[in-house]
Amino acid sequence: MRRLPGNVDMRERLLWVAAASSGFVMVLAGAFGAHGLEGQVSERLLAAFETGVRYQAWHTLAILLILIQRQQQATPGQLLVLGLWATGILLFSGSLYLMALTGVRALGMITPIGGVSFLAGWLALAAVVWRTRL
Repeated sequence: MRRLPGNVDMRERLLWVAAASSGFVMVLAGAFGAHGLEGQVSERLLAAFETGVRYQAWHTLAILLILIQRQQQATPGQLLVLGLWATGILLFSGSLYLMALTGVRALGMITPIGGVSFLAGWLALAAVVWRTRL
């Protein structure tokens, strides 16, 4: 893997950029939900949108914590955890955002797949920690 200045390889830099981008989208979505959607969509769809923002916020924070930990000790399985959580953000939060914006409730069928990705990521993290000497 090609090393960049600061002793961070390209893959690690891309992970940081993805996490920062998720944080940006999360803040933007939260502001849009609070100021742009209120009164424009049903309370139920607004609540779903806000749930997407909340789950994206927590998982973006968790991704950042794993990335910080990787700077000290990268361990096998961490990339799987990050991938599962990123998939969860895209499918869970993304489907809720699209459902609220379009009113297409069928998009809600995607949401549980994202939820399972979040859950699988947490189980994978437990396995990584279990196998790692701390």
